[in-house]
Amino acid sequence: MARAGFLATSTITAILEADADGTLHWPLPMDRHHGKVEITGTLKAAKGTSSTMLQATPEMVARRKAALKELRALGGLREVIPDPVAWQRDLRQDCSLRELD
Repeated sequence: MARAGFLATSTITAILEADADGTLHWPLPMDRHHGKVEITGTLKAAKGTSSTMLQATPEMVARRKAALKELRALGGLREVIPDPVAWQRDLRQDCSLRELD
């Protein structure tokens, strides 16, 4: 049963760009801001892009490994995050990490 002002089915087409963590954020129309929405998705490269853009090339992987190696040689992020466990405890709000001690 559809709610008043809520269409039973509609088709929305969008080209989304993934965030750095790989998530996609889909803005919903105003009439869909309440209740549950079922989404069926098909992932394919957008027109004008190639599928190679979706994967890291060997050169990209090599540059990333070199950058991580250099970061480790410099001592990592100790100056920025001296205590990673305490940092995570302060940062995380969705579950308690104190129980893991």
